[in-house]
Amino acid sequence: MEFTRYLEVLNWCKMIPYGRQTIDEEDVSAVAEALKSDFLTTGPKVKEFENKFAKYVKARYAVAVSSGTAALHLACLAANIKTGDEVITTPMTFVASANCALYSGAKPVFVDINEHGLIDENKIEEKITHKTKIIIPVNYAGLSCNMEKIREIADNHNLMIIEDSCHAFGGKYKNSMIGKCKYSDMCIFSFYPVKHITTGEGGMITTNSKGLYEKLIMLRTHGITKNPKKFNQEPDGSWHQEMHFLGYNYRITDFQCVLGISQLNKINTFVKKRRELAKNYDEAFKNNKGIEIIKEKKEQFNPYHLYIIKVKDSITRRRLYDYLLENKIKCQVHYIPVYWHPYYQKLGYKKGTCPKAEEFYQKVLSIPIFPTLKVKEQNYVISKISKII
Repeated sequence: MEFTRYLEVLNWCKMIPYGRQTIDEEDVSAVAEALKSDFLTTGPKVKEFENKFAKYVKARYAVAVSSGTAALHLACLAANIKTGDEVITTPMTFVASANCALYSGAKPVFVDINEHGLIDENKIEEKITHKTKIIIPVNYAGLSCNMEKIREIADNHNLMIIEDSCHAFGGKYKNSMIGKCKYSDMCIFSFYPVKHITTGEGGMITTNSKGLYEKLIMLRTHGITKNPKKFNQEPDGSWHQEMHFLGYNYRITDFQCVLGISQLNKINTFVKKRRELAKNYDEAFKNNKGIEIIKEKKEQFNPYHLYIIKVKDSITRRRLYDYLLENKIKCQVHYIPVYWHPYYQKLGYKKGTCPKAEEFYQKVLSIPIFPTLKVKEQNYVISKISKII
């Protein structure tokens, strides 16, 4: 009993992170079995994961890849991005949402955000030129962008939409599952550990286009096809394969996909728990004049990858961050505007490009939210925040 109590105290003394994976014995057993199977990669579990994922979001096709970044890159390649093209996105995102354009030889063009941290759909058209080919809206923190309006803009200018939903698996927009691609050509997801489900590293692309799907499948594996119907040359034998594109090795393993399948079985439970935790925070901070919370609109269903609070200014944010860290609460800031990074500065991007995004960055803090966050841990977080703000 004393040793059990010691472990409880030791665990309580650990840092409370802003996010973490939720892995149970069912997940561990599933992966262990997969490691004993005949296929470690390029086997049947990859397709099974893809099919189950597509069914969940109600899309026709899904392509599993090695990361969310790989998903963004392949989506750009499938959209035929070329050197000199332009890709519109938001600066309030992880760098991969813009880097995918650079990987493809294109130029990222940044559009400012609204008060929720989402790309401002009313400012997109002023950034469209004859070079624009793609819009990449980012469903920041779990909230869907105004996809209906963005789809209208894209159609008016003959543009493709790659919806970055790395934060939004399990979410909805106007009662439509995010990932269904009702308003986008492709939708991408990440399975990094802090996301809604994890495969360790991994990602997914969904689409309703058979042409895009077939191209994505080939690009994922070096641009190679083994489908005789697509051969340009006469096969020498059944081993024949042909490389049609300059693709990449962005494959995901079978044992990762087995973990993904196991996690997918629990996604509704994970989202329900995240929304319960968010509701607790909403209630705790609703009368705190020093904290602004970001609420979902009626057309949004937020699965809460992040719970964001906004404070007065950067000085207050730094003071709060440091205080929470001293008290074993590890928060995070999402995000430094992409074009503030030194690499983008060297490319000629200037501070001041998106003033609302820059102001937003100075005020936001992501506080702990994940399915295994205990009530006493959340109450502790709330008490420490309330003591400072």
